[in-house]
Amino acid sequence: MSVRLYSAALSGINARIVEVECDLAPGLFNFSIVGLPDMAVKESKDRVSAALKNSGAAPPSRRNKRVTVNLAPADLKKEGPAYDLPIALGYLLVSEQVKFDPEKKLFAGELALDGALRPIDGVLSIVIEAKNRGFQTVFVPSTNAAEAALVKDIEIIGANNLTEIMEHLDGKKLLSISKNSELSDIFAKNLDSDPEIDLALIRGQEKAKRVLEIAASGNHNVIFSGPPGSGKTLLAKALASILPKLNLEEAIEVTRIWSVAGLLKNDRSFLSQRPFRSPHHTASGVALVGGGAWPRPGEISLAHRGVLFLDEFPEFSRDVLENLRQPLEENTVTISRAQGSLSFPAQFLMVAAMNPCPCGYLNDSLKECVCAPHQIIRYKRKLSGPLLDRIDLHVEAPRLKYEEMSKEILSETSKVVRERVAKAREIQLARFKGEGIFTNREMSVKHIKKYCALDETAEKMMKTAVSTMGFSARTYHRLLKISRTIADLDNCADIKPQHLAEALQYRPREEV
Repeated sequence: MSVRLYSAALSGINARIVEVECDLAPGLFNFSIVGLPDMAVKESKDRVSAALKNSGAAPPSRRNKRVTVNLAPADLKKEGPAYDLPIALGYLLVSEQVKFDPEKKLFAGELALDGALRPIDGVLSIVIEAKNRGFQTVFVPSTNAAEAALVKDIEIIGANNLTEIMEHLDGKKLLSISKNSELSDIFAKNLDSDPEIDLALIRGQEKAKRVLEIAASGNHNVIFSGPPGSGKTLLAKALASILPKLNLEEAIEVTRIWSVAGLLKNDRSFLSQRPFRSPHHTASGVALVGGGAWPRPGEISLAHRGVLFLDEFPEFSRDVLENLRQPLEENTVTISRAQGSLSFPAQFLMVAAMNPCPCGYLNDSLKECVCAPHQIIRYKRKLSGPLLDRIDLHVEAPRLKYEEMSKEILSETSKVVRERVAKAREIQLARFKGEGIFTNREMSVKHIKKYCALDETAEKMMKTAVSTMGFSARTYHRLLKISRTIADLDNCADIKPQHLAEALQYRPREEV
């Protein structure tokens, strides 16, 4: 005799339905799980047996028949403890300890030895897939119920332990259906929160603030160079406060990634703020871009739709930094393994910060640099040319003078700057409608030729700059993208000389 229940497996940030088949057959006692399970799934039989016993049910024992659990499809890797609940219920059903119709129901949850249900990762993706596949009810741990209830038009039942689900399925004591969260209300409420770092709180560094505005408007990557204590980290943190607010679809996408990574807190089932990630420079390639035996999202995916801040940029391993080249171009990262490949979204705005030399005081107005020339050269060679080519805006953040630190200067708030950024983004959305891109940074050569028209004076200025400074074709195109963003901030259809002149300020010193 066999029965079939349904659960789900995570594949990237998506989920796939898994059939949990449980069979009782004559023969020597054995409790086996097949279907490409990982170690956590193989250990499930011990957790399930203890949970059944402590929940008042008869667990598999030597007095019972041979128990076989199959997780299908067999070619899909099954990992994690989320199959504990469907395996336990499958055994109860096939051994006739409970009676219920498993069709149109999906079960996911980890069992503690006492029968309690523990939270699992990726519930939002699981429920979305269940809804798309026509399931009517999803049973999850109560701590995951709020996250699961973000999906409308499907019943979510959260339980604290196995006993509650057994009684519910038997009709003895029904559990309440979790109320679907009004996403629009949660979304609007969270949008009103104040930014952690407001631009108005940062003294001086007006040029760097302007660069942040341009970066946020065109989604251009930025690198700050300056001595220790000049405010590079504070500027990077302030960038998130001037980016346009996430729309509802983007917020759901970000929430799914964080859910799969297991980073959603019990009291925070929905993310409506742009993420800000700042990995340490000792981070490995797997930590930064994602990976593992069965790939999980890394820092660049956790920063999706937000900001990735890489402080002490040259201190990262060169091999680790080179892994960023493909995601910076394609806005996605593909991780290949022998079992197959998975893709994670990685559309982030990168902000890097570095010192001008190992000691940090090259060209400083107060402290003398103690680095030898060869040390400075070796320090800068840690960053490859192809990687730096993917960073549009290069700006120095010099030491602040006493007058700048002590003088009360009224500066624009993040809210005011964000409104200008939002208008520039709206111009780009209208311009690129139907093109498959959304910001100026994403423009190809075809788009640049179509949308980056220079007026006559600006054309002469560009010709002079290219001939005297020896810009490459890539640098030329990058300048046009930045100039286009500056023109959008000024609400100008054509790129004018002042827009190009400003863009030229943000080139690396070596190119100018």
